[in-house]
Amino acid sequence: MAHVNEHYLKLQAGYLFPEIGRRVSAFADANSAAKIIRMGIGDVVKGIPRPIVDAMKSAAEELAHDESFRGYPSEQGLDFLREAIAKNEYQDAGVDVGADEIFVSDGSKCDSGNIQEIFAADSTIALTDPVYPVYCDSNVMAGRTGACRDGRYDGLVYLPCTEDNNFVPALPEQDVDLIYLCSPNNPTGAVMSRDALAEWVEYARAGNAIILFDAAYEGYITDDGLPHSIYEIDGAREVAIEFRSYSKSAGFTGTRCAFTVVPRELTGHTASGEPVALHGLWNRRQSTKFNGVSYPVQRAAEASYTPEGTAAVRGLIAFYLENAAVMRERLAACGYTIFGGVNAPYLWLRTPAGFDSWGFFDHLLQNAHVVGTPGSGFGAAGEGFFRLSAFNQRDAVEEAMDRISGLK
Repeated sequence: MAHVNEHYLKLQAGYLFPEIGRRVSAFADANSAAKIIRMGIGDVVKGIPRPIVDAMKSAAEELAHDESFRGYPSEQGLDFLREAIAKNEYQDAGVDVGADEIFVSDGSKCDSGNIQEIFAADSTIALTDPVYPVYCDSNVMAGRTGACRDGRYDGLVYLPCTEDNNFVPALPEQDVDLIYLCSPNNPTGAVMSRDALAEWVEYARAGNAIILFDAAYEGYITDDGLPHSIYEIDGAREVAIEFRSYSKSAGFTGTRCAFTVVPRELTGHTASGEPVALHGLWNRRQSTKFNGVSYPVQRAAEASYTPEGTAAVRGLIAFYLENAAVMRERLAACGYTIFGGVNAPYLWLRTPAGFDSWGFFDHLLQNAHVVGTPGSGFGAAGEGFFRLSAFNQRDAVEEAMDRISGLK
């Protein structure tokens, strides 16, 4: 008899975004004439910049010829891309990260979900609330939690992010082993200051904890005083793994390319207390379960660091941030309380009186034909809030704001 992994049965009825898709599909089927504007899932809409696409096309052409054909790529990533990442993302900013510490992958979602495999099953997990669902659900699947009660799983340590703490989590009151942090944050749009990150690094160093730092949206930080990488903080190389992505900067949501940094000196420990280098464990995991990112995609990612590619990527980010500014201004003008949307592509708004998160979702869908994301789908502390994405064409953003304004 084949027994299932019963930890999967603890998961809530539907992953947040498929549930949104189900409700939107049901509405569309019943209202075929409705023009639905989707501002829920954070998928980009602008084309990949031409210099990046040209590099991808050129690399694809190489594969058509015996003399330049390439087969399996390196599981850790090809040297040219890892060297470009180390220089442009870190070293040029004075941050100590070497090319050999970078692992190229097909997405930060994959890496942030898979990274827990290299840690013990009895690890104590701390995560923010609200939170990007994959951090939580991947640990549920691995058996590190009990049942879900009132939107929270037994066995997890939740770090509420609320208006009272400006959506920046406070240090836990107990010892934990793994800490998931995301800045700029998805879903709240909050960005952690240098001082706040320094507190977390010191906490992790004191308790031999590991920070899993998701910086997938760091390209949207325009405030010079805010850190782009946790490795800008002294001591972070001893306690942190960092995830980054090309999805929301260079438009790779469909192309798939990202990277994870695992410093050489970063260690976990065996049950008997012996230190073990996490770089080697992650390399072993990737070489066993991952076959690398395709050559054309890695050449495309490399091209994002050329002068032309860099300028184009900055243009994409500026466009989406302008969308966010339009949304903030229009929504504030009709009485909504808005957070985020300044150094991040997401707006986090308080739902109007009389609506919970899913109720407001249905209200917008039914009456404005606009799709957002209910805050409660990100955790119990997200109840009473709602996320809107700035990833859309400008005319769609303006029309969506007109429709929402008309509801007030």
